[in-house]
Amino acid sequence: MAGRKKPKNENKLTVTLIGKPETEKIRKVVWSMGLRKLNRKRTYPDCPEIRGMIFKAKHLLKVEEIGEKNVSE
Repeated sequence: MAGRKKPKNENKLTVTLIGKPETEKIRKVVWSMGLRKLNRKRTYPDCPEIRGMIFKAKHLLKVEEIGEKNVSE
């Protein structure tokens, strides 16, 4: 059984629910992201599936990108 490969980029997204979903479709998207109550935060890997869910409810979410900071000296 083949395992999933980790993405090359280790970037993550922190998503915070800042508004109440009004329609059932958006409510299901927000619920499936694990955001049950207002001001709850979840951290996800930066991948197209998560970006698509964020796009559906972008007016209700605050998104912060967390990435590895490359320091070159």
